[in-house]
Order: sequence, then C-alpha cells, then structure tokens
Amino acid sequence: MMQKEENPTYRCATGIQIKMSDLDPFAHVNNGVQCNYFDCGRSYYFESVFGRQIDWNNMDLVLVHIELDFKNPIKIHDSIVCETAIYYIGNKSVAMVQQLRCTKTNVVKTVCRSVLAGFDRQTEKSIPISEEYKKAICSYEKLDLTHN
Repeated sequence: MMQKEENPTYRCATGIQIKMSDLDPFAHVNNGVQCNYFDCGRSYYFESVFGRQIDWNNMDLVLVHIELDFKNPIKIHDSIVCETAIYYIGNKSVAMVQQLRCTKTNVVKTVCRSVLAGFDRQTEKSIPISEEYKKAICSYEKLDLTHN
C-alpha cells in the first residue's frame, strides 16, 4: 500500500491563514508555527478521508515522528496551501508527506514527513492500524490494499 514519497499525488489541500503573530523578527513565518500549519493540514486530511469531523480524543492514531525541510521562507503576503498525502500504510504505522506551497508562485516553502502510529488511548499502548482506517485511506489515496 504505497505510492512514491518523492512525488506523491496530493489529493488533499487546505488553505492556511497567515497572521501577524506567526512572524519572526525577520518577517518570515516562524518555523515552530509551521508545525501548527501541518497539524491543520493533518486534521483536514483525516476529516476528508473519513467524511466527518475528527475527535482526536478518540482517534486511534498518534503522531510519533516529524521532520521538516525548510526550503523557502514564508512571508505575510504569501498565499499558502497545506497539501497532504499518505504514501505508506504498514501494520502499526502510516507515513505521511505534506508541503506548504505558495499558490501565487507555485513555490514549495516547507516539506514535512511524519509517521503516525496506531495507539490505544485507554491502555496507552501501540495497536495495529484498523482495517477501517486502512480501507478509507487506501480508497481516498487510490492505493492498492493487496500489496503491503
């Protein structure tokens, strides 16, 4: 259940509103704030996949790894969209890639790679990714469920 991480098909995109409070002393969007942008994109992605608002207190996934590549600064007047794709689903984790892209120039500003793991919030233990999640994600991403 994979597509290429290097050139994913982004089926999900959500606009990001840049606020003055997001800026650092250099008038660029602060690196830490960009993590919040990716959180918004991640939430919107799962709402799109499942067709409903996500209650993160009951979601059986938890973010366990994140890495960011800052390619170009984001400025206050950039028109930013967060694009999100899952490119791998394993037994206990999914791998996601996201990018912040300026829609005016088509320049990718930041790329985020993350891993989410199956997690039972009651026992606080790792669990397999549910078949419901796998089917919904594979259907949304047009991934083949038979190749794991």
